This record gives sequence, C-alpha cells and structure tokens, in this order.
Amino acid sequence: MSSAGFAIGIDIGGTNMRAARVSPGGEILERISVRTDPDPGAALETLLSLADRLDGAGACAIGVGIPGRVDGWSGEILSGGFLDMSGIDLKRELAMAFGCPVTVANDCSMALIAEHRCGAAMGIGNAAMLTIGTGIGGALMEAGRIVNGRRCAGQLGHLVVNMGGRPCKCGQRGCVETESSGTALRRHLDEAGYGGQIRFEQVLALAEAGDERARGVMIAWAGPLRAAINTLSAAFDPDIVLLGGGMGQAACRAMDFLPPERCWYQVDTLPARLGDDAGVIGAGLAALDLVPKARGGRRLVMVNGVPASGKSSLAHALAERTGWPLLALDTIKEPFLELLDGVDRPFNRLLGRASYKAIFAAIGEAAEGSTFIVDAWFGFQPAEVLREHVEMAGIGEVVELWCHAPPEVIGERYAARLGSRLPGHPGAGYVPELIGLAGRAGPVGLGPVLDVDTTRPADAEAVIAWIAGAFDG
Repeated sequence: MSSAGFAIGIDIGGTNMRAARVSPGGEILERISVRTDPDPGAALETLLSLADRLDGAGACAIGVGIPGRVDGWSGEILSGGFLDMSGIDLKRELAMAFGCPVTVANDCSMALIAEHRCGAAMGIGNAAMLTIGTGIGGALMEAGRIVNGRRCAGQLGHLVVNMGGRPCKCGQRGCVETESSGTALRRHLDEAGYGGQIRFEQVLALAEAGDERARGVMIAWAGPLRAAINTLSAAFDPDIVLLGGGMGQAACRAMDFLPPERCWYQVDTLPARLGDDAGVIGAGLAALDLVPKARGGRRLVMVNGVPASGKSSLAHALAERTGWPLLALDTIKEPFLELLDGVDRPFNRLLGRASYKAIFAAIGEAAEGSTFIVDAWFGFQPAEVLREHVEMAGIGEVVELWCHAPPEVIGERYAARLGSRLPGHPGAGYVPELIGLAGRAGPVGLGPVLDVDTTRPADAEAVIAWIAGAFDG
C-alpha cells in the first residue's frame, strides 16, 4: 500500500453508480459510470467489479458514498431507499477483497467533503448541503468535520415542511423530499398539465418569460425547499447551504421565483460547484484520510476482534515468535479492577477508553521503527478516535488481523470464562448482547486486513509472513 498514490471513490446514485481513481489533490484520474442495479447482491458485485477495474489492489484506500442512513462512526448501512444495502458489511467486503483501508458514509456527506476541500465551500468551516435528485440527501459540517450525531445526523431530506403532505418512505408525512426532489418536480409538472416529455429547461424559459403556469410550478417546487433551508438554518446556523446533485442547479434557479421574505433564518444558498463528480471526489478524499500521512515511523499490528473472539491467543503467539512488544487493554485495566471496589460497566468502559489512550501514548514514546502488537476490540470506540491515536503516536504503517468465530461459539467462550474474570467485567447478562455484536462486527479497515477464523488452529508463521508482506508492499 502506497501512501502517495490514489484512492478509489465510489458514489452510488439512484440512476448511476460512479467510480473514479482520485488523487490526494481531488483530481479525477480515471472514471467509470454504470447503471445502478436495485438488487443489493448485484450492486455489491458491481462495486467490487468497479474497484477491480480501477486497480483496487493498487489503491491506498477505498471510499463509498451510500444513499440512505449510514452510521457515520462505523460505516454500518442502516437503511436505504431505491437500493437498500443494509445487512451487507460493505467495509469488510471491500477490505477483504483489496486489502486496503475502506470508509463508507452517506453519499451527501461525501459530496460535502469534496465541496469543502476543492469546491464551493472551500475555506468555510460550517456548511450544510442538500443533494437533489431522485430524492433529497443531506449533510452537515461543523468546524470542517462532518456532523454524525449519535449515528447518522444530516438526514435533511426528511425535514417536514407539510404536516398534511404525502407519505414518505421514512414513515413521516410531508418531508421536503416528497415536495422538492426531482421526483416531486415531475409530479408538479404533471399536475400543472405538462406532458411527460417536457424538460425543466423548457419550463424555466416559460417561467422567465412570465408564463403564470410555469411560474406556479417553480414556486410549488421551490417553496417547500426554502422552508426546509430556513429550518436547518434555525437549528444549525451554517455559514452557507449548498444545493448539489443532478437537480441542484435547477433548484437554485427555481428559488429565484419565490417572493422575498424577511425572517431571522435566511442563509446564503448557492449551487454546488463539482456537480456529479462531488460524490466520487469526496469518497476518494475521505478514503485517503485513512492512510497515514507518511510511511516509516512506528508500525502497528492490530489484533482485532470482539471479546472472546480468540484474538489474545493469536497476539501472544505472534509476540513470542517476533519479539515485538504486546500491549492489551485488559493488561492495563486489570490492576485497576483489582484495587478499585464497586467498578460497574460504565466505569469499566471509562477504564477501557483511558487504557486505549495509554497504549498509544506508550507507542508514541518508543523509538522510530518500532513495531507493536495491540490486542483489543477496536470497535468499542469510533474509528475516528483510532485514527487520531494512530496519528498522535507517529504510526506510519498499520495492518489488521480480524479474529472471528461464529457468534454462538463466542458466546459460549465468554460464558465459560466468567468465573475467572474480575468484578467490573460484564457478567452473564452480557452474553446475548455479545452474540448480537459478533454477528454484525467487522474490521476497522485502517490498513491491510487478514481474516483469521479462530475456530481453526492459528498458523502463526503464515500470519507473520503475511504481516511482513503487507508492511513491505
């Protein structure tokens, strides 16, 4: 993996799936566009094929923008509309296929990253974006960082603008997506008596010439959008609101027909600059953020997996054969659990976060060129925290060993060791939760990933050979 090459950005739209090789400066080096297949399995195969055609094996990292609700911290796909890929661990599929870091986020979040880095929001820290196409996507940025909230903030297409409006697939009525999307524009045109072949540009020309029917369409389409923009301005107070997507420019033109208003919540609203390229550029740049800024420095072997996944046995075997220092969360936490009384689960998690930080602080004090093995369930905190710790510790190269077993096996292992665990660790009541976690957890994807099935005997020598190749690749 090279830290100075290119990333692959993929943008999944309602009509087309676009992919591109993206340079660190946001330049598109090569691009491909194909029709989006609404079948999740077929869409996954297309994604893998596009990445392969763009030399996924040579990419520093891969980023994917997904329409719908995506957990901004973990990349888990929660729900979708036209294409619903929830239930597919896309990060893991791509990381395992191409051996590089992968990030997955909402498609509008990716577009806003692009506009912030090299588009209409350059130099602006606080921005909001609406992408208008088949539906309406949304994203928020504060101090130059995407706002994720608890999991998936920025679902701006579902701001309600008409309490008695049309049902939305989200379960509400009158979302701005039902009133001001490209799909809604087609409905407004039909209701105004225009034929199915008329294009927006034709109706716009009529409206500009003073045709009242055409002006009525513009106002009906753009009015709810302005109401939504005022609402998000009242809630988030951005410096700017960008309108992007296939119909973003058209929406800006339509808003010119709205009568002037005087209210507290007006905000500069401008068309996005990068057009249909914003999604792939943003996905590529977000992926490049996963790559350590410079090779060399210290090296990290992440032995990752949920509790009772078998990672500690592998970590110890590697340490014995390589001589690399082994740091583990439990090694740091256990002395505190021995000395402190009344440790409950929230305090145990606090100890975990402190131990996590201590591990990377220790790595940062080591000599340049040192290699460390870290045994932890890295998924208990957002991936962004791990990236910050890696940068803080001066780690230039990362590989990940993803340890897993069937969820029921992990539950049985955890239950079997309860008697030897110190007070403060979760008890038997945690087993069902752990089984569920094991069923959906996946690798972080901060570097090349090796899949390790811990129901089989580990071949430590083969793993060490893979690590050597990954560090030298």
